[in-house]
Amino acid sequence: MIIQLDTTSLFNIFRVSYFDELESQIQLIAPSMVEYHLNDLVDSSTNESVYINKANIQQTISLDQYSLYLDYEDSIYLEFFEKDDTYNTESLW
Repeated sequence: MIIQLDTTSLFNIFRVSYFDELESQIQLIAPSMVEYHLNDLVDSSTNESVYINKANIQQTISLDQYSLYLDYEDSIYLEFFEKDDTYNTESLW
């Protein structure tokens, strides 16, 4: 699922002013905190899933289950992948 993020909210959470600074700031924060903040952005977002033309992306930040995209119109998108936490294994006996 891909949603468009409010740039101001994203930058305020990670205390940056530009998308270029975001990747270095994310590397300084514990991965669980980054995941928490990104999940919070997803949960608080009222935006529906959008389609983006990846040919119009100028910069990408890839994380475990998240990708942040900056397009040429300075819009920021968050793509996240749902992890399947169900581990169904058959018995060996």
